[in-house]
Amino acid sequence: MTPRQADAGARRTTHVLLRLGLPRDPRAPRHLGTFLVATAATVLVTRALLAATGYPQLGGDGLHIAHVLWGGLLMAVAFLLLLSFAGPTLRPLGALVGGIGFGLFVDEVGKFVTSDNDYFYEPTAAIIYATVVGLGVVADTLHGRRPRDPREALAGAVDEAVAGVVGGFTPAARHRAEARVADAGDTPGARETRALLRSIAEDHAELPDPVDALASGVVRVLHTLVRARFVPWLAVAVLVGTSAITVTAAVAGWWEGDGSPGWVVAGALVAGAASVVLCGVGLARVRHDVVEGYRWFRRAVLVSLLVTQFFLFRISQWDASWGLLVDLLVLGVVSAELEVLRRRREEHGAAA
Repeated sequence: MTPRQADAGARRTTHVLLRLGLPRDPRAPRHLGTFLVATAATVLVTRALLAATGYPQLGGDGLHIAHVLWGGLLMAVAFLLLLSFAGPTLRPLGALVGGIGFGLFVDEVGKFVTSDNDYFYEPTAAIIYATVVGLGVVADTLHGRRPRDPREALAGAVDEAVAGVVGGFTPAARHRAEARVADAGDTPGARETRALLRSIAEDHAELPDPVDALASGVVRVLHTLVRARFVPWLAVAVLVGTSAITVTAAVAGWWEGDGSPGWVVAGALVAGAASVVLCGVGLARVRHDVVEGYRWFRRAVLVSLLVTQFFLFRISQWDASWGLLVDLLVLGVVSAELEVLRRRREEHGAAA
């Protein structure tokens, strides 16, 4: 399939979604990110707390209230919130509550894929990791690979107005709505939407969004870090070093007969080598084109996150969590540097 054919296919898909009345929410990537991060964090925290407390059971007299039930309850609460109120205000909270609930639910997957309800089933970590990564890939496919249609931007502005007409606009909400209606251009209804936005009163009372505050703080920290020119290079070195250490440990364990399947060890080796090769390409490219070089660094981190870590979780289960945290930190630093470089290039282009 040629790039032109792929682009035409994407436009047809978008057209079908819009005809069905399904515009994509401009803030959906952030909400889905909240959901997936909350899921992964809940699993790790739950496992750590249970290990620290000796895996207690809630119940007695033959009863055991598994935390999968609490997960189901929290997911039900998230659905109740999201289905009860119009507008975007409760979506961040719904994503957080739903992510915690799904984390508690999926943490017990080992019990439901084994005949003896084995919570400690060895591939459980890999299954959970693959589930979270798979959902992330689906979200990226839906929201990150096609440009947003102007009608979707207009729908996003109207969605913001839904909350504004009853509760007023905070400066941040007004800015988001006006930016989206600007992206809509001359789409039918844009002029009327601009008039609606102008009629909405100012109101600085807003439901707190701890996720947004945390994300903004992390972004500020990462942008501060990349001002030190050696930090992105250090991040790449850490990525290569982490890949080498974790893959070597996996091979050593397999060699000593820890029972790891050979295909899993081979997969970890190939994926780890691919990350190192991509880093090497980035180092070669960065001398001539800094932005292109950092794109290759980002690809190396994504291969490590999406592929290498899956195999490592299958081999060493929860011991691979530290490698995941390192990869996430490196991805944040490299992405922050890439954004700074892109912005600088755009500013230079505009000045020229």
